[in-house]
Amino acid sequence: MRESSSPALPAPAVGGLADSVYDTAERSPALVQFSRRRGDRWLDVTAVQFRDEVMALAKGLLVRGIRYGDRVAVMSGTRYEWTLFDYALWSIGAIPVPVYPTAAAEQVRWILAETQAIACVVEHEDHAMTVGAVCDALPDLTGIWQLDRGAVATLTEDGHGVPDSLVHRQRLGVSPDSVATVIYTSGTTGRPKGCLLTHGNFAAEADALLAGWGSVFRDSGPVAPATMVFLPLAHVYGRVVQVASVRGGIRLGHHGQLSTDSLLPAMASYRPTFLHVVPYIFEKIHQRAREAAEEAGRGELFAQAAETAVEWAAAREQRALGRGPGPGPALRLRHRAYDRMVYQRLRAVFGGRVRNVMCGGSSLSRELGLFFAGAGMTVYEGYGLTETTAAVTANPPGKPKFGTVGRPVPGATVAIGDDGEVWVRGATVFTGYLNDPHEAGDDRYDGWFATGDLGSLDEDGYLTITGRKKELIVTSSGKNLAPAALEDRVRAHPLVAQCLAVGDDRPYVAALITLDAQALAHWLKARGREQLDPWTALADAELHTEIQRAVAAANTTVSRAESIRAFRLLPREFSLEQGLLTPSLKLRRQAIIDLYADDIAELYAT
Repeated sequence: MRESSSPALPAPAVGGLADSVYDTAERSPALVQFSRRRGDRWLDVTAVQFRDEVMALAKGLLVRGIRYGDRVAVMSGTRYEWTLFDYALWSIGAIPVPVYPTAAAEQVRWILAETQAIACVVEHEDHAMTVGAVCDALPDLTGIWQLDRGAVATLTEDGHGVPDSLVHRQRLGVSPDSVATVIYTSGTTGRPKGCLLTHGNFAAEADALLAGWGSVFRDSGPVAPATMVFLPLAHVYGRVVQVASVRGGIRLGHHGQLSTDSLLPAMASYRPTFLHVVPYIFEKIHQRAREAAEEAGRGELFAQAAETAVEWAAAREQRALGRGPGPGPALRLRHRAYDRMVYQRLRAVFGGRVRNVMCGGSSLSRELGLFFAGAGMTVYEGYGLTETTAAVTANPPGKPKFGTVGRPVPGATVAIGDDGEVWVRGATVFTGYLNDPHEAGDDRYDGWFATGDLGSLDEDGYLTITGRKKELIVTSSGKNLAPAALEDRVRAHPLVAQCLAVGDDRPYVAALITLDAQALAHWLKARGREQLDPWTALADAELHTEIQRAVAAANTTVSRAESIRAFRLLPREFSLEQGLLTPSLKLRRQAIIDLYADDIAELYAT
């Protein structure tokens, strides 16, 4: 197998994740650890204030009967109180179990029953009703605490009179091998499984990121580093952002929604210095910026600026890799001019101080990565799974290779099997699945974990992900196709929101395509046409021709046997609420195929 690896960091010999809260408060009590949003203002929380809140909540949990090793579910959007509960539970050796706030009652029942959770923290009344609807099937569940009804204050009050020493006694019993959390996989195929992630897994991941990308996180001049977590804390990526920020003394703000309409005003007021994002955020912001320029009569200017940004970033990339001289005088001059006219405005959307971004969760196109780098925000794309405690690879500081997911993080090794599958090993790889630690045995060999993803390593050790083994399409003629790259190329068209290729045991490849409603409205307005409702749009000949162009452009990159021969436009996007997306916004392929079985059948009827 072809391998790529990075030297390991010293592993923590003792202790758990909560230790950093108490150590930081002792060492730097006035350090601003968090900022909490109150309307348009952000109120600072120092390290000593956070420690005191964590300690007080931990005492209340002890009074309510939570003990070392107990599992407590947390069902909420991303907010400060979630982080508070995480560290309070870790302080007494308990195990938080995240539940996605969009989870259906049956999913909640399954997770709480399998984990034998003895209590559940919920955000609001709707979540309480969801848990309440299935609590009869949960004999271990003894309490439900609702954040919007003062759960933190109530538990804190309960803990008055409990000595600090009782919490510290519990905390000192936590070791790197202790289970820190049970995170359920996103479940793009099959039923989600609970991954047992240890305190050592999270510490190794956070320390690897802080050691390898510390210069990226702290590239903010005289301003103290600050980031915002808006990814779900029920997802391993959001959880790692939280842990790394606390361990690294980086100011952290919380925002509970991924929609750009909500997120952009929050970033403008918070003004982070770097971000962790998923590609969806970049795709939407780029699209909205282009549409705004076109509506203002500056569409050609934006297109020229985008072309210059890509060219400039590509030239800098080649210079960093030792394969070119970098941008020439004319290109530098053009880039400087567009920076004043276009790029500064784009950076202002992110608050004006972001210069570096870590990106993961799904694939980001090379062109989009180059565009944002050219606009002054370098994107360091990475790759990982729940089972690897998030990133196992990331593009190295100063040497990103756009279109790849980078090299192994410190302590990790990546290899490519004979069938193209990506194998990994290192201190961040999980210990097994809940109630069946050996279920991962089929995916392991001599310390290696088989990811189920397909990829390749280039001559510099950079990894490129090409698809999922389980998502391979095998047509009736025996042709194999990893659909992800083809789908991404269709999605590159501004009108396309999502694309799902199908074709298993069929004579050719077809696709289900959804449209971006805002982009469609902009497209119709630019042509002086009346707005169309979703159902009318499906029958619009001009729109169908435009999407056919996007499909044809994508088809030029593959053989005819791999090309999309037919497609069906759908009236609305695949959504989390329908159960068609994972919380990191990946397509749940089988769920979509099942729901749209009739539409797929019609694609092959003729």
